[in-house]
Amino acid sequence: MTRPPILFPLFAGLDTLEGVGEKTARAFEGLAVHRPRDLLFLLPHSGIDRARRPSIRSVPLPATVTVEVTVNVHIAPSARGRPHRVMVRDAQADFQIVFFHARGDYLTTLLPPGERRVVSGRVELFDGIAQMTHPDHILRPEDAGDLPGFEPVYPLAAGLTQKVLAKAAQAAIRRAPELAEWIDGPLRTREGWPGWREAVVAAHAPQMPGDLTNTAPARQRLAYDELFAHQVTLALARSQQRRAKGIESRGTGALQARVLAGLPYAPTQAQRRALAEIAGDMAGPLRMNRLLQGDVGSGKTLVAFLALLIAVEAGGQGAMMAPTEILARQHHESLRPLAGSAGIALEILTGRDKGAEREAKLARLREGRTQILVGTHALFQKDVAFRDLRLAVVDEQHRFGVAQRMELGAKGLAADVLVMTATPIPRSLALASYGDMDVSVLDEKPPGRKPVVTALVPATRMDEIVARLKAAIGAGQQAYWVCPLVDESEVVDYASAEARFLHLRAALGEGRVGLVHGQMPAPEKDAAMARFVAGETSVLVATTVIEVGVNVPSATIMVVEQAEIFGLAQLHQLRGRVGRGGLQSTCLLVYQPPLSEGGQRRLQTLRDTEDGFIIAEEDLAMRGAGDLIGTAQSGLPRFRIADIERQSALMSMAQSDARRLLAEDPQLTSPRGAAVRVLLWLLDQDRAIRLISVG
Repeated sequence: MTRPPILFPLFAGLDTLEGVGEKTARAFEGLAVHRPRDLLFLLPHSGIDRARRPSIRSVPLPATVTVEVTVNVHIAPSARGRPHRVMVRDAQADFQIVFFHARGDYLTTLLPPGERRVVSGRVELFDGIAQMTHPDHILRPEDAGDLPGFEPVYPLAAGLTQKVLAKAAQAAIRRAPELAEWIDGPLRTREGWPGWREAVVAAHAPQMPGDLTNTAPARQRLAYDELFAHQVTLALARSQQRRAKGIESRGTGALQARVLAGLPYAPTQAQRRALAEIAGDMAGPLRMNRLLQGDVGSGKTLVAFLALLIAVEAGGQGAMMAPTEILARQHHESLRPLAGSAGIALEILTGRDKGAEREAKLARLREGRTQILVGTHALFQKDVAFRDLRLAVVDEQHRFGVAQRMELGAKGLAADVLVMTATPIPRSLALASYGDMDVSVLDEKPPGRKPVVTALVPATRMDEIVARLKAAIGAGQQAYWVCPLVDESEVVDYASAEARFLHLRAALGEGRVGLVHGQMPAPEKDAAMARFVAGETSVLVATTVIEVGVNVPSATIMVVEQAEIFGLAQLHQLRGRVGRGGLQSTCLLVYQPPLSEGGQRRLQTLRDTEDGFIIAEEDLAMRGAGDLIGTAQSGLPRFRIADIERQSALMSMAQSDARRLLAEDPQLTSPRGAAVRVLLWLLDQDRAIRLISVG
């Protein structure tokens, strides 16, 4: 498939545009503008009111004013470095136009005495005298019709001016063709959106401040185009994955019943609902591709294990993958008792398994004697072969984006895929990053969980915190102490885990305190973790290594040092490590006063709510999508116009439209399908184009 010829002029070199030479084209690279097409989507971010006024007196100063004036006299600079002044008069008032470092003969030509000119620029009062310094525009009255009443202001980079950018944008717009409509007709009519070319023209020619908002029809339409193209790409990926015939796995319920009978509590409604959705997918003929998202402590692991049992009941095998070895081991530990009550063979495979031991594990897997295998993403190495893999559960933790999921699908495994994420994701991000998947949400906590009491404590009260810790340990409780550990190259004076470990060991006694951080060798790390889990140490000093996965019911205190530098979602994850038993738990957020506004907002949000979904929305509002999820890891797209933080309703609309279109026209061969293909080329959705071509 090749790009349609109608788009060729938009994908030519930037220096083919009128007024753009090689040097200017290089300057445009600072704005990620490489082709005329990029200019179409580089929209003005603000505007200046250039409406003609009768006089500067009609506007409260300082302000940008456009008036017609009579030029009176020029006053040349009295000394080097002094300005050149031009005395002018509008219909009601006299004022000065001031120039620095300009040649008098040039200014006389520009503003000839006795003649009339239209000038536009910022007017300010200096010692009671009104001055316009270096006007933005000086025009003959007969040419002033070219000056817009509301002038767009574009983002700039080094080597570019507003004039150059506006001229280049207009040249790119002249190349924009009339394209067949790809938006569903009734939707476009309902929203009152213009056609594509009309929207581009209008977005570059705002008439008032309201035209610059993301609710303006032209901008909204262009944002929808971006979101729709992205959702078509995800829907194609989804249909590609689902098209591959899955294996129908119907559970008998026998093994699940054994596990549930051994639990001290009944599953929540949300867990039952999610399991029913997963079981429905697994029983169907198409491959499952589902996201299970839930808050800390909402019981995702149980749902995932019961889903794995469906695969085993149906005569197949299941796999659970974690992003790190430490997490894989934790999953293995937490699933062992459940597997024991079901009476099934559960094994773990990591990079540490070598030689004969590894070979024996692989043989048991090939023969089907291992029914559920836990490990890292290395489970998909060439030599790892299952007899009959039915379900792959991926513990995502933001490290397994769309591209990796597609890769998993490309391995030709017919297995159903269930991705778990421990961080509640705002709806808009879930649609952007996981729009290729069906979503199950766990929005209830298991019964009997007491809320964690969260307190903000200044670092000046460190001695009190240590005394409190001492008392809690004396009563048989355990605690985490989390420090931000940074590389040695960092100059910021953040608390070091090593230093805090030595301090607490001195205060609480030898053998009471353990240490875990990312730079330790894996065996040491695991041993320290194991001692804490077994209750041999009472306090575990750690970096964010323990953010996910650790489950120690007797741990009731979480101290986070310099909490103000952590992200909201991260703090929420850390807090979720305590409160897992029946005892009242506490999370102490220790901060270095004074707090910045953002730091204060983060810590107060955490203190005021335990709802991970509210926290996620607040985190998104504060940090923006790219930071929140890490663009590289998430497969989150970079949109030029759409704002997924504020336009999640548009995203939702785009998703249902894209899925409906592909259900009716999977190969995009209808007239609307052909128009959508052009849109995908226009918006550089190469992956979608590849998917169509192989589909």
